[in-house]
Amino acid sequence: MLKINFVCFGNICRSPMAEYVMKNLVAQAGLSDKISVESSGCHASVGTPISSGTCHELKIHGVPFELRTFRQFTRANYQNCDYIIGMDKMNVRDLKEISGGDPDGKIFLMMDFAGEHRDVADPYMTDNYAATYSDVSRACAELLKRVAQS
Repeated sequence: MLKINFVCFGNICRSPMAEYVMKNLVAQAGLSDKISVESSGCHASVGTPISSGTCHELKIHGVPFELRTFRQFTRANYQNCDYIIGMDKMNVRDLKEISGGDPDGKIFLMMDFAGEHRDVADPYMTDNYAATYSDVSRACAELLKRVAQS
């Protein structure tokens, strides 16, 4: 099974949004038995739930999700995943530090899949969950095209 892990700073806005958008796309494509999707954060935010803005944006777009709390990205996650996708360049740097430099070439920047080498804006700072959803949904659709071919 192919394993994807979306990662942001605190695992309360962008990465859980990407997790549930991707899970929905994978299910719609009939690939749930072939692709596993999860999310985590680089910096401890233990016990913090998914942001209400993320939940609201997912509801608007009819994306199913579960309420849950922060998950920490660890070196074990690196070993167990095929694609590790940082929401911004700082996340990618943190992921490389945690993983010992990305020796297996598994770490990617989210918007690279949409052909744009830039960060997904953090709605925790911008309060613009719609813009984040737009970026996440476009990049996830392109990522699914890529992994479905492999």
